[in-house]
Amino acid sequence: MSFLVETIPKYLDNKAVKVLAGGADIGERLLQLKWDKIFFTGSPRVGRLVMAAAAKHLTPVTLELGGKSPAIVDTLSTTPSKAKVTAKRIVGGKWGPCTGQACIAIDYVLVEEKLASTLIELLKKTIKRFYGENIKSLKNISRIVNKHQFQRLVNLLKDPNVADSIVYGGSVDEEKLVIEPTILLDPPLDSEIMSEEIFGPLLPIITLKNVEESIDFINSKSNPLVIYAFTEDETFKKRILSETSSGTVTFNDSMVQFLCDSLPFGGVGQSGFGRYHGKYSFDTFSHEKSILHRGFYPELEPRYPPWTDFKLLFIKLAYQFDYFGLILLLLGFKRS
Repeated sequence: MSFLVETIPKYLDNKAVKVLAGGADIGERLLQLKWDKIFFTGSPRVGRLVMAAAAKHLTPVTLELGGKSPAIVDTLSTTPSKAKVTAKRIVGGKWGPCTGQACIAIDYVLVEEKLASTLIELLKKTIKRFYGENIKSLKNISRIVNKHQFQRLVNLLKDPNVADSIVYGGSVDEEKLVIEPTILLDPPLDSEIMSEEIFGPLLPIITLKNVEESIDFINSKSNPLVIYAFTEDETFKKRILSETSSGTVTFNDSMVQFLCDSLPFGGVGQSGFGRYHGKYSFDTFSHEKSILHRGFYPELEPRYPPWTDFKLLFIKLAYQFDYFGLILLLLGFKRS
């Protein structure tokens, strides 16, 4: 684990960044120091610890915490070519980024019941074409980062009700720390796999009577970092934008919003706060200092006591930017 730390430099030619490598002990020691700014990316659990430590010194923080980012699928009943593109972009957005070990990876999919089987078949075909057909011949896919995370993911599948929901994959190779791309259909909503960020190659598919129910489903959970919505329904798009809260919304693709430096990246609520990328990173690590220069004249006496009706009316009109009223007051045509 690496920690990126440094106070904001006084001059642009100063060394701006130091990298210290270490585990939780190093992180804890660093958080005891006073910094001008703390930027943290990781889990909400550790994010709370970082924020609590920063509060001791009133240090501003930016937290990028991830979360359960859903993909809403509403394009399968359109043309077959668009349905195939949807499947490719879901597979790429789930297993492409380090086999799901990325904060912006798709965490689960929401789709109508009548379209679930079509989606699953498309995903299976795409997975086989991208990565291979079994645990022994997988290619182009990452290992799980360490044994602890590998075991955490395996434990998610050990719940009997969760295991029963597997419709594709599920094989593991403990020696190589590899887990096969796995699709689950309607695992229990109260199971750990549906309450915690998965951060791995397991993809739950949750079925709904109507795709618009996805809005209430998303709102019943913590704010996601990203909502991916595959739809061409402009009215539905507007509802997603106006009725849900997330760090980012991406329509008809996955992951690409992270590559666009002209878009701010960051979470909201449980998925974090603050933003970065491109100029937004510069702004995040900058303090905008307000500076006002004034001369000694003219000097407006109504700003000082003793208070009179004239002064109070002058101040009231000035705050209202009522310049015409001020002129009338100064000419004696306007009284309180």
